[in-house]
Amino acid sequence: MKPVHDMGVAELAAALKSRVLSSREATQALLARIAAHDKALGAFLHVDADGALARAAAADALLAAGQGSALTGVPTAHKDIYVTSDMPTTAGSKMLAGYRSPFDATVVARLNAAGTVSLGKLNCDEFAMGSANENSAFFPANNPWDLGRVPGGSSGGSAVAVAARLVPGVTGTDTGGSIRQPASFTGITGIKPTYGVCSRYGMIAFASSLDQAGPMARSAEDCALLLSSMSGFDERDATSVNQPPQDFHAQMLAVRDGATAAQPLKGLRIGLPREFFPAGLSADVNTAVRAGLAELEKLGATLVDVSLPRTELAIPVYYIIAPAEASSNLSRFDGVKFGHRAAKYDDLLDMYKKTRAEGFGAEVKRRIMIGTYVLSHGYYDAYYLQAQKLRRMIADDFQQCFTQCDVIAGPVAPTVAWKHGEGKDDPTQAYLADIFTLPGSLAGLPGMSVPVGTGAGGMPVGLQLIGNYFKEGQLLHTAHALQQATDWHLAAPGI
Repeated sequence: MKPVHDMGVAELAAALKSRVLSSREATQALLARIAAHDKALGAFLHVDADGALARAAAADALLAAGQGSALTGVPTAHKDIYVTSDMPTTAGSKMLAGYRSPFDATVVARLNAAGTVSLGKLNCDEFAMGSANENSAFFPANNPWDLGRVPGGSSGGSAVAVAARLVPGVTGTDTGGSIRQPASFTGITGIKPTYGVCSRYGMIAFASSLDQAGPMARSAEDCALLLSSMSGFDERDATSVNQPPQDFHAQMLAVRDGATAAQPLKGLRIGLPREFFPAGLSADVNTAVRAGLAELEKLGATLVDVSLPRTELAIPVYYIIAPAEASSNLSRFDGVKFGHRAAKYDDLLDMYKKTRAEGFGAEVKRRIMIGTYVLSHGYYDAYYLQAQKLRRMIADDFQQCFTQCDVIAGPVAPTVAWKHGEGKDDPTQAYLADIFTLPGSLAGLPGMSVPVGTGAGGMPVGLQLIGNYFKEGQLLHTAHALQQATDWHLAAPGI
């Protein structure tokens, strides 16, 4: 039998179900690996060893009785943007250092109900604002392929935990690319479902019209198993889509009409937006992405040239809308009800000022200021309203593309992961790295990152797949077919 840390979600679930391995054994093995390696990696903000072993014992009892779900006993961990009643929740910020929620986020509760064993909370950019995990108030996470490089963000800790084989599958969140970009940078698989497929209840809000939960794991199959348990209607979330529960694993395994064993993607049209392959795209990334596309062609897919003409506008649109919503959402952190409060102050206004000055980091303050500005009297119509109009036009561009293709493909990011500290003095440089992920987020479409090799310095490269609304099954099917035919997703850093 393989070492536990070399097993993905599906493989580990099968071993647990057949009783060749217990959840307690798996949990102990992964906790030992975390203890040995995470100091250098910085993936975890909190490890709950005692709680994990107790949950593993409960899972073993269920499995011994022939009960439980497909995920019972499988260790996982949660991005520290989800509130949890049994562990601290910080959102990567000093503002919430030591905070404990009285309830669990819906996504966490559903995975708990499925019998997964949570090992702890994972590092992230403060309030999910960042593309490198360097904005965490506590310490940055490091890319396991090269500790001197960033893992991407904001779900950087989640990506590191999976890539370094500390845990087989985790939760992340994606506002403008925060599942897809770190998945690409660390060589794992991650999917952001259609906006509203997963509940946002208990997810600390950054930008409410963009934030979406999703799984990160080693393969499309692992992600499908996790997403099936995470998703579903939640009446406590006004943006939750009221549709029947989805079995994404079954959708992933479905056979296409006309498909053959050699060509499981026969008849699938994959659109390649010319705007996703600009002159500025790094040659190494382009080479890896083209290799992935060539494999999809071998599997029967047809490549079609399409256009998303407003791609370049996605950055200014996103960085008006997202900060505006962040300015509103983060106004609740004032030191009155919960979270950090300044130790010394003269009056209520002084307490607000000092609390927020001390509790928020530089990037969060920057976005609050931008958001407050664009929402202010005299600027709302000029900036925020215009951005919302352009957002609709960006979504319309995608719908035009989907008349010509079934799936859209391209790079996740223009480059491989950069070195720590690069671009820290120029935040707009990091913003530009989101050029390929932002359009899909603004449109609320499902998207995923699938490993397709390496680029400069041996760093991983991801292929982005974008589907139409509620076509997660189609995306997972496409990614799974690619992963059945290639071994890029099996590559692991030497840890």
